[in-house]
Amino acid sequence: MKEKKLMKSRDKVICGVCGGIAEYFEIDPVFVRIGFAAFVLMGGSGVLLYLVAAVLMKDPEQSGTD
Repeated sequence: MKEKKLMKSRDKVICGVCGGIAEYFEIDPVFVRIGFAAFVLMGGSGVLLYLVAAVLMKDPEQSGTD
């Protein structure tokens, strides 16, 4: 069984954070992007969450796995 790891997606719009979260949970990235947009519209916490995730999540090139 393949171990799931949370990392940025290669299919990215800005940093690949939403795509990576969607791949991890096996859902459509559009739903994750809508969620972040909702957080941005409800006070701006989505921007902070996105920036923290962009810094903490590994790039797929750095992990050495496909």
